[in-house]
Amino acid sequence: MSFLLRVVLPDKPGSLGAVATALGAAGADILGVDVVERSRGHAVDDLAVELPSGRPPDVLITAAESVPGVQVESVRPHSGKLETHRELELIEAITVDPGHGLQLLAEGVPRIFRAGWALVAAREGTRAYRIAESSAAPETRAADLPWLPLRRAIAVDPEVHQVPSPWTDLDTELAAAPFGPSTPHALVVGRPGGPAFRPSELARLAHLAGIVTTILGS
Repeated sequence: MSFLLRVVLPDKPGSLGAVATALGAAGADILGVDVVERSRGHAVDDLAVELPSGRPPDVLITAAESVPGVQVESVRPHSGKLETHRELELIEAITVDPGHGLQLLAEGVPRIFRAGWALVAAREGTRAYRIAESSAAPETRAADLPWLPLRRAIAVDPEVHQVPSPWTDLDTELAAAPFGPSTPHALVVGRPGGPAFRPSELARLAHLAGIVTTILGS
């Protein structure tokens, strides 16, 4: 079975190799590595790994954290592939079919950010509603999202930002990005079970939303 392992490790030569060696000794086969973030002496990487049938994912945590300075942030079932080209493919698809651009965006973002769902929300007065959604987006009634419009991409904190309760089911981590500095529209992404969205991911989300805004116009 394949898993996606997010690790925080010292940003120095040999760290990733030591993690790979430890995972290999535990019987895991590394299928791909994606750099999530580099800053302040540490790195955050996503590792797609495969375990032999019957082996619990806990062995991945034990193996990775046996390397000094390494912390496992999350372990999730995964398709086994890291396809970083999907962002460009999504932009191209929206450019070719702008009439369905927001729907294509909602459907494509979960794959790019390894999330469970995405939707495009709009706010009018004290009422918010969705205008596009991925297949796994939670069903909700029309309600208000008083934190719209947004000035920048944010990690949505249900303790601070009012959201429909189904959005937080399964310990879902939330992020949102505006389509412009004053528009009451936002791209909302949910990642059930985590991990939390990192600043680099919020920057990518904002960049993607900005490109789509340029393609589709205001």
